Amino acid sequence: MTTFRAGFASLVGRPNAGKSTLTNALVGTKVAITSTRPQTTRHAIRGILNRPDAQLILVDTPGLHRPRTLLGERLNDVVRETWTEVDAIGLCLPADQDIGPGDRYIATQLVAAKIPVLAIVTKTDLVGRERVVAQLLAAQRLGERVGLELAEIVPVSAVDGFQLGTLADLLVARLPESPPLYLDGEATDEPTEVLIAELIREAALEGVRDELPHSLAVVVDEMGPGDDPDVLLVHATVHVERQSQKPIVLGPHGSRLRDVGTAARHEIETRLGRRVYLELHVSVLKDWQRDPKQLRRLGF
Repeated sequence: MTTFRAGFASLVGRPNAGKSTLTNALVGTKVAITSTRPQTTRHAIRGILNRPDAQLILVDTPGLHRPRTLLGERLNDVVRETWTEVDAIGLCLPADQDIGPGDRYIATQLVAAKIPVLAIVTKTDLVGRERVVAQLLAAQRLGERVGLELAEIVPVSAVDGFQLGTLADLLVARLPESPPLYLDGEATDEPTEVLIAELIREAALEGVRDELPHSLAVVVDEMGPGDDPDVLLVHATVHVERQSQKPIVLGPHGSRLRDVGTAARHEIETRLGRRVYLELHVSVLKDWQRDPKQLRRLGF
């Protein structure tokens, strides 16, 4: 009789290490938004990989970083809290970047986790074979340097699928014997309102200036059926921190916000499988990343 396993594995790493893209690739559908901007992920997102022999729940987390705001501190807290609730951890180390102080800091933190840690060399499609080999050796040296015993070191690519099956097998092997923890067929347990807000933020992140991405937050103010029951009405607000940022998000005569709405609506309709009417507004919440009251309002 085949043993069924079910449990949680967390993907951790510094910002822009490829955690969200890898989560989506392993699950087989988009459950986490992605962007070239660091620190895109702002909360733990669970993606569910259902197999005949296992249910692997992947927990994508924000990039652990040196915080400069209260929001940054809370995102780091999310990462550390997640470590206490999973059966295995995948430390993501991008192949196209040298291992640096941020990676060493995270690896040092993981020594105390007391659960299996796999080093995952991501983005192998961006470099040649020699660079991948060098990064695998660098990952091994990183573990030795900080006293972190690595259960496995595996190179992968979320783009071309290289070794995704092998990585899934290695993570599943660390899960306990258990019946499924979620209904079969679910890809994520993320609430619909949160999913919609994240897809809007993903669309809004495209093409904005370097200082703006961290200042963007999206809240779904109202959601429900309209006169046509087949159409979902969504009213949402894009929050920025300063008045000078508002025209950047709006664009000339509101053109950029319309483009954001069009792109977001397409993604939302694809994910929900129904037509959507999306109305967006832009609001200024002064210095919300540093204001405890505003952070609570925004769900952090």
